[in-house]
Amino acid sequence: MNTRKVGGLEVSVVGLGCNNFGTRVDQAASARVVHAALDAGVNFFDTADIYGTGLSETFLGRALGRQRQEVIIATKFGKPMDDERRGARPEYIRRAAEDSLRRLGTDYIDLYQIHEPDPDVPILETLGALDGLVREGKVREIGCSNFSAAEIRDAEATSSSRGLAGFVSVQNEYSLLHREPEAEVLDECRRIGAAFIPYYPLASGLLTGKYHLGEPAPEGSRLAGPKRSDRLTDEKLERVEALRALARERGHELLDLAFAWLLARPAVASVIAGATKPEQVAANAATAGWKLTEAELAAVDEVVPPGA
Repeated sequence: MNTRKVGGLEVSVVGLGCNNFGTRVDQAASARVVHAALDAGVNFFDTADIYGTGLSETFLGRALGRQRQEVIIATKFGKPMDDERRGARPEYIRRAAEDSLRRLGTDYIDLYQIHEPDPDVPILETLGALDGLVREGKVREIGCSNFSAAEIRDAEATSSSRGLAGFVSVQNEYSLLHREPEAEVLDECRRIGAAFIPYYPLASGLLTGKYHLGEPAPEGSRLAGPKRSDRLTDEKLERVEALRALARERGHELLDLAFAWLLARPAVASVIAGATKPEQVAANAATAGWKLTEAELAAVDEVVPPGA
């Protein structure tokens, strides 16, 4: 599988999101998914301390075992683990990093990301603490998630002026059905040379191909049930059907289009998607071979306008 740069890291263009570990899948199932990813050429594994309240990191570390040195592990801190373990205060960042290192069973984190901005802590203090972890060798690169363009600019200006480690990646929601990053964030990533890592690339499952206009969500699927009905609007499903037709006209499936389109976007380094079964990982990895033409990109814009 091809790789792209995230700072000084070389990551596979399709990665594995580990948010299901410890919640929807147990240790054994998580290990099967991880090994399927490795077999498919995936070397980029993205998790967070909050996923499964720490279990995701634990399951990932155990599954990788001696192969840890062969992969790139990205994890995150900042979202509340409990009333005390939360935010981006310098003293907590160190504690969070040590906890993640212990759960992952490793002595370094390849990409350590702040999961969301902390309005109560100056970015200088946060970057200072992260810079310390980089200098100590406990973290190789740092990134941010859910930051606006203005917050990315502020962080870059601060790290540059103070000689601190800067964010080499931005992880925000981005998919065929959610193109908001095109308004400002992607331009900011290109300006500072940061890689963009989209999360929810399959729009919470809408782009997997299992949902159809006029049909109920498959039983047991992520969007089944009344609480998820707002995600399955006719407007969204009409776009899904149009995108499915576009892909099939070219000999591909909707899933292929969802990945290939993101990988054709400027600044995108890797598309990470969660999986609960090995066959899902294999299907995701197989999408990396389709290189969209300018005409195909224009056809997508006709269905989902830029910035929508």
